[in-house]
Amino acid sequence: MSARNAPFSGDDPFVLARSWLDEAVATEPNDPNAIALSTVDADGLPNVRMVLLKEIEDDAFVFYTNYESRKAQEIAFAGKAAFVLHWKSLRRQIRVRGVTEREEGPQADAYFASRSLKSRLGAWASRQSQPLSSRGALMAEVAAVTAQHGTHPPRPPFWGGYRLRPLEIEFWADGAFRLHDRFRWQRENIETDWSIERLYP
Repeated sequence: MSARNAPFSGDDPFVLARSWLDEAVATEPNDPNAIALSTVDADGLPNVRMVLLKEIEDDAFVFYTNYESRKAQEIAFAGKAAFVLHWKSLRRQIRVRGVTEREEGPQADAYFASRSLKSRLGAWASRQSQPLSSRGALMAEVAAVTAQHGTHPPRPPFWGGYRLRPLEIEFWADGAFRLHDRFRWQRENIETDWSIERLYP
């Protein structure tokens, strides 16, 4: 089945996701690439938090974080994650579930280097998800890493990317009288072809 009725044109979900994100850039006032990322801990208790999606590749979604954070620990435990992109101004959302892998090579280095200096120094200073005694302690840590690394800090070994390779992607668009349009792409593993189906709203 093909999802060809606008705004669901084409058979490639990554092309469609990029198209929707491009439209959102023009309408969302803040962070159109913000995703609610969901993970589970060793007890199966879910966690969700907002992170920024940085790239939609031909077969994956990429975001970056501290590898010592709680989210990274949970991703390492499960090897899986899910997220939702929601654009209130467009009345659309994309839900994604799949398997994860680290991105800690040249691509991660290049993205880290593209960030503002303050963001790079902040990545060095933050022990993400760990208890913090005060904001003053955090600022003291920023000052310390600034003195240590100067104006060209390298990417920290504990900071990098994750690539989420989806097994399921669902596109949702608002419809009149709550008769929404929903299409779901599914595949058994990352090597197999997609199947596409329309869902009841």
